[in-house]
Amino acid sequence: GNVAKSMSAPVVAIIAMDLEFYEHLPTLFPHTDARSWFVGKPEAIRNTAFRNSSLQGAYLIMAARSLGLDCGPMSGFDAEKLNAAFFPDGRWQANFICAIGYGDPASIFGRSPRPEFDVFNKLL
Repeated sequence: GNVAKSMSAPVVAIIAMDLEFYEHLPTLFPHTDARSWFVGKPEAIRNTAFRNSSLQGAYLIMAARSLGLDCGPMSGFDAEKLNAAFFPDGRWQANFICAIGYGDPASIFGRSPRPEFDVFNKLL
């Protein structure tokens, strides 16, 4: 349902995760052997890569919006086809995509209602 919007956007960014991110840890996190936390642990690799790529994608959206750009983050695309086209070696995998540009004000929804804080935020 978002093909037309994606095709008309000036930029559609692929927010992807590097499934070999841990190979960079000796440089990025040199004070301990963090690489060993992930080697041979595919579930830990995938969970960490997914979480961190989601956070990085959110930072991208916040930065773009702070510049006045509109962002349309999307899931529900054919990740297999996208990964085959852009990341055929399998090291990287798409998390989500995000159209970035100046949207047509006539087609942009206003902010949806938000529940009161205490509806979803509870002290345990």
